[in-house]
Amino acid sequence: MPNDPHHLSPIGLTVPVTASACVTAIVPARNEEAVIAACIASLANQPEIAEILVVNDQSTDGTAGVVRSLMEKIPNLRLLESSRLPDGWVGKNHALWVGVQQAKCAWLLFTDADAEHERNSASRALQLAQEHNAALVSFSPEQITGTWYEKSLIPYIYLRLARRFSYGQVNDPNSRAAAANGQFLMMHRDVYDAIGGHTGVAGEVLEDVALAMRTKAAGHRIWFGSGNSIVRVRMYRSFQEMWQGWKKNLYRLMGGTPWAVVREMESNIPWIPLLLIAAGLKYPFLLFLGVLLLIARQTSYGLDLARNHFPFSSVFYYVPAVVLYLAVLWASYRSHVNGRIQWKGREYSVGAPESAR
Repeated sequence: MPNDPHHLSPIGLTVPVTASACVTAIVPARNEEAVIAACIASLANQPEIAEILVVNDQSTDGTAGVVRSLMEKIPNLRLLESSRLPDGWVGKNHALWVGVQQAKCAWLLFTDADAEHERNSASRALQLAQEHNAALVSFSPEQITGTWYEKSLIPYIYLRLARRFSYGQVNDPNSRAAAANGQFLMMHRDVYDAIGGHTGVAGEVLEDVALAMRTKAAGHRIWFGSGNSIVRVRMYRSFQEMWQGWKKNLYRLMGGTPWAVVREMESNIPWIPLLLIAAGLKYPFLLFLGVLLLIARQTSYGLDLARNHFPFSSVFYYVPAVVLYLAVLWASYRSHVNGRIQWKGREYSVGAPESAR
């Protein structure tokens, strides 16, 4: 069927992107009363998005009520209810799978309830899919930070992730590197089904990375890049929420092995400046030299921030950023080693990453 716009080649996808490309946006929502309205409004403004499916994942707040009130104004908005969480599933993955079962479009846009989209987010993703013949397009959203702890930890982690998941390597079809961000992840439905969809990554904490790995391993192209001026997210609104979120994910993101944790800690602690500052208690010149080296390291961090679209002013949070990063990395390691993680009122048993089995 060479003329069929949905035809799949044996080793990849001929991406069927046209002016009338149809996108289904699927939003998992568990206790998202405070943010869900802004997300839906930003999706409803996009003509490429033919339907918006919000999956209420057993919320105990007013999430469902907010969505129902918006359905009166947004005709393509639907509210779905997620049933009891089956064994072996992570809640978000199950909610997304429930949404996919009701989706009618050839493209699936998975996005979080706290994401706010510009009017061009879907059209830009479709354009990139066409330009790069990609079956999966994902943006790393612009991160909105309000408190000192957000300004400290979130930019620091994203710079570490940028070193680990280079856009160039991820987008290179000849490289095995694969990554995506579940805050904006768009896939062609045929490829989603072919690789097993969320049933294939049911128990994965990092389902976005796992989907990207499966997509690329199946011979399809992926495109991953910056979402600045396309989609923005404020991930956490309390210290506890931020701590639990990164505690859940960070160990896996940084390699998922004890040795990877050791390497991360060794490379992030400013050993030499700290040793010189300690020695400076006896030899004042060494104190001066240690402070100078710490400032130099902080300045280098500031340049990295600017290159990665974070405000340079976050450089002043360098020291608390390092402390928080090392602390939450260690906590994440301990949680995964103990085999239990918690998120949004649920506890999950974790073992070896699906991608490593």
